[in-house]
Amino acid sequence: MPVYNDFGKFILRFSVGFLMLFHGVAKLIHGVGFIKMTLSNAGLPQFLAYGAYVGEFLAPLFLILGFMTRASAATIIFTMIMAIYLVHSKDLFAITQTGAWAIEVAAFYILTSIVIILVGPGKYSIDKK
Repeated sequence: MPVYNDFGKFILRFSVGFLMLFHGVAKLIHGVGFIKMTLSNAGLPQFLAYGAYVGEFLAPLFLILGFMTRASAATIIFTMIMAIYLVHSKDLFAITQTGAWAIEVAAFYILTSIVIILVGPGKYSIDKK
């Protein structure tokens, strides 16, 4: 049964990385202007917006490959915490019209990335021991 554990770890890494990668591709196509504006409104330096490329493109790609897995998962956690702080801070206790937690997508990325940090990359990864 150990093969299932490692395959499960791969599916988890792939799921988080693949889904987050779409956000990164959107930033590559459309830029980070919105993030710059949001950072500026929060009194933070605009150059931090370029971190979105790391947190939403590079880290997910590394996660899929299983390269620097725990650091990549931690980067995604930090990215989502920043997204909640900058854009969704008023939504922490909000429910959408369809009954979902307003920050459930960000929470999904945070919680699954925590699991990845705890369980490690598995043998189907560049990081395998």
